[in-house]
Amino acid sequence: MDTPAPLSRSVKELRRLTPARVGLGRSGASLPTAALLDFTLAHARARDAVHACFDLAAINAGLHDLGIKPIEVCSRASDRAEYLRRPDLGRLLDRTSKHSLATHIGGAGRLVIVIADGLSATAVSAHAVELVRRLVPRLAIDGIEVGQTVVARGARVGLGDEIGEILKARMTVMLIGERPGLSAADSLGAYLTFAPKIGRTDAERNCVSNIHDAGLDYDEAALRIGWLIREGLARELSGVALKDQSGGSRPRALNPAANSETGAGGAR
Repeated sequence: MDTPAPLSRSVKELRRLTPARVGLGRSGASLPTAALLDFTLAHARARDAVHACFDLAAINAGLHDLGIKPIEVCSRASDRAEYLRRPDLGRLLDRTSKHSLATHIGGAGRLVIVIADGLSATAVSAHAVELVRRLVPRLAIDGIEVGQTVVARGARVGLGDEIGEILKARMTVMLIGERPGLSAADSLGAYLTFAPKIGRTDAERNCVSNIHDAGLDYDEAALRIGWLIREGLARELSGVALKDQSGGSRPRALNPAANSETGAGGAR
C-alpha cells in the first residue's frame, strides 16, 4: 500500500510555492503509484513536445490576423530527427532561405522578430502569437518599428544571428520553444540580441523565459521584453551588460496543480 510519511510544515509550504517534485513520499523502495504515474505522464508530454510538428499554417494565420506578413525560412536541418541530432545545423540557414531573406533587406528597420519552433513547437503554437499581440503595441508607444517578422523551422537560438545579419537589423528578438521540463512542455522563451551576426555568444543576449500559463503571463513578458528592446537599442548593447530594470512585478508563485514547471532552457 502507498503510505507516504506525514509532511513537515516547511515541505508543505514549499509545495505550495513550486511544482517541483518534493515531498512525494514512498511506497517501499519506490514512489507512491500516483506520483509515479504523474511523472510518467509528464515525461511523455515532454517527449511529445520535442517531437511535435511545427504548425506553420496556424502561426502564419495568427500573424496575418495581426496585420503581419511573415517571411518563412528553414535551417539546414532537413527534418526533425536531424535537428535533434545536429544542433549546429539548426543555427544556420539553408541556401533558399538566405536568398529569400536577402530580397527583404530594405524593409528590415530597427527590429526583427523571429518566431521559431526550437525544442517545443507546442510552446510556440500556444503562446507566440498572443505574446506578439501584446508586445507590438508596447513597442509602438516607444516609437519602435518592427521591420520584419520571420517564422523559422528547425531553429536553434543562434539562427536569429544569421537572420538579423542578413536583414541588417539593429536587434533581433527570437520567440522560441524552450526545452521541455518534466512539468512544463510548453514554455516559451524570448532571446534578444543587439547587432546580431554569426558568432554571437549567449553572453551577448538577454533572455526572458518561462512564458506559459502558470509562469510569466503575456502582459508581464511583453513589459520585460519591451523594456529590454528599448534600452538595448538606446544603449546599443545586450547581454550581461544590460540588466532587466523594467520594474515588472515578481512572477507569481507557480501552481503545482497546473503541471507547469519551467523548462530546462532554450533551444541553443
